[in-house]
Amino acid sequence: MKLTLFVWRQKDAASHGAFERYELSDVSEDSSFLEMLDLLNMKLVETGDTPVAFEHDCREGICGSCSMTINGCPHGPKKMTTACQLHMRNFSDGDEIYIEPFRAAAFPVVKDLVVDRSAFDRIQMAGGYVSVSTGAAPEANATPVDKESADEAFEAAACIGCGACVAACPNGSAMLFTSAKVVHLGLLPQGQPERMDRVSGMVAQMDAENFGGCTNHGECQEACPKGISIKYITRMNRDFIRATVGKAVSLRGKMGAQ
Repeated sequence: MKLTLFVWRQKDAASHGAFERYELSDVSEDSSFLEMLDLLNMKLVETGDTPVAFEHDCREGICGSCSMTINGCPHGPKKMTTACQLHMRNFSDGDEIYIEPFRAAAFPVVKDLVVDRSAFDRIQMAGGYVSVSTGAAPEANATPVDKESADEAFEAAACIGCGACVAACPNGSAMLFTSAKVVHLGLLPQGQPERMDRVSGMVAQMDAENFGGCTNHGECQEACPKGISIKYITRMNRDFIRATVGKAVSLRGKMGAQ
């Protein structure tokens, strides 16, 4: 295959970026999109040019680090597929492909196609864990979990934190990511003791990270490589309302007692 690539090049966060044009030939249709970028970088190194910076780790659709926008779509045109699992047979000989980083205020560009997604880590640290003392590790089947809750928790836990939902959202919202992390633990019995504090803390951190608000466009679930549904946003909103009302009632009760 012969391709014309328009790749976003940006030296660092303080620099202005622009698309650079590259011609690439002899691309195997069986290669992955990242292997195609490897080929491009090999040719750039051979000519003494600076290779394109992009993130990757597992290359198996698990780690979520291969975050890039391909022809206007986070992770590319094929649904429920990460960029590393997107194969060049999804393109045609002679195609022009535009490759750029995820665009969101909360994801500043570090270099070329690499963005800083540490805002997701801080949301996780605000409550995406179970801190209650459980003693020694219990036997796996000791705590009963109903099938429906287990299945839904597993679906939410499939989130790999890639950020495609944020990049696809016109508002740059992180509601799908945050709701997946909140609901995953909120559906399990181990997550119940901190359920209300968890949703309050993680939503507050999400708001503090400069993400936009959700206005129900639904683009997030369309771009998610794991097919996570916006129904989890509804569940998170319900818990958030309960947590907020509960705190208000508790505060009113304390003030009345004084």
